[in-house]
Amino acid sequence: MNAAPAAGAEPAAALRWSLLFGNFAIGCGVMVTAGSLNDLTRSLQVSVAVGGQLITIAAVVMALGAPLLAAVVGGWDRRRLLTLSLAWYALGHGLSALMPSYASLILVRAACVLAAAVFTPQAAASIAWLAAPAARGRAITFIFLGWSVASVLGMPLHSFIGETFGWRYAFGTVGVLAAIAAAWVWHEVPDGVRPPAMSLRSWQAVFSHPALMAVVLVTALAAAGQFTVFAYFAPYYRQVLGASSAETSLLFGWFGAFGLLGNLLLSRHVDRFGASRAVALAVALMAVSMLLWPLAASVPLMALVIMPWALGCFSCNSAQQARLGQAAPAWAPALMALNSSAIYLGQAVGAAGGGALVAAHSGETGAAAFGSFHRVGFAWLIAALALSAWASRRLHRHD
Repeated sequence: MNAAPAAGAEPAAALRWSLLFGNFAIGCGVMVTAGSLNDLTRSLQVSVAVGGQLITIAAVVMALGAPLLAAVVGGWDRRRLLTLSLAWYALGHGLSALMPSYASLILVRAACVLAAAVFTPQAAASIAWLAAPAARGRAITFIFLGWSVASVLGMPLHSFIGETFGWRYAFGTVGVLAAIAAAWVWHEVPDGVRPPAMSLRSWQAVFSHPALMAVVLVTALAAAGQFTVFAYFAPYYRQVLGASSAETSLLFGWFGAFGLLGNLLLSRHVDRFGASRAVALAVALMAVSMLLWPLAASVPLMALVIMPWALGCFSCNSAQQARLGQAAPAWAPALMALNSSAIYLGQAVGAAGGGALVAAHSGETGAAAFGSFHRVGFAWLIAALALSAWASRRLHRHD
């Protein structure tokens, strides 16, 4: 049986890799709907706008679940908690693949994604508690590489499997990955990892800290900006660009590859460059892609336009987690949960807003069928950039 290392020691490489793979499985599950949306809507006979709301519903559940479950499971041993959450995720995706209707899929999906609301923030809080202060940012961003790898491999894989074999096989694949991750995490995470539980007074202190809550809100705004457009990548590529199944998969893989590159650069330099500056750069890169979106009239041009966005996409989330972990390590469990909640809340708002635009333009063709969703996404990102700058000034003032 593994013994818990002392807090502040360097977490073992195998432990860090197991948590990275856990985030990979979680990320694949979160993205599986967007990647297989074309076949899912065909199979269940719903519109793209309605199918996209599966992303919204899951995101709402995760947004509400992350802070609530963090309070409930605060005293649990993290080895058991993280393993159980991945096992639940595996079961949920396996059952999702068997659902006969959109309505039944919604119910199973909502229960399934509670695992994502637990795993990602609690893995980040655990690694932050175990790592030395000087390496905390690097450790957190390392395990978040799993989300980038999910974008590199998971998104094109979901798209390929969904288009070739059907969305049910894509969901089933996530179930297998989550089961493997559960076994690996159980083997590598030591017993006795229990970051200090948050008291009610500590939660109140977090919620009453304007600068920290502003940082959390930055995450929500950035996610809303992205998912206004990102949730509808697959149908946009097919309907507007005329992309084939293979080209759609390649575009997802291309996006993921640059997302991974951005996160690798961040994980190497975040402690020296500074998490706040990294967030500003990441959000600005994504905003550039939104501005250039109308120029992407073909698959090659789209590949160029989404490059800045991809570089900033996952590095933004990783930098935000590192930013919060460095700003208030004693409150890390609460802040990680709130930040994960903000990611999912932003995804829900963005996917719902994008879906509303698509529904409002349902009688139109080409790019007009998606409205000006890139402009809405750009507005969200500019708001995130402005609020991030304000929060940075407030945090530096308190240092």
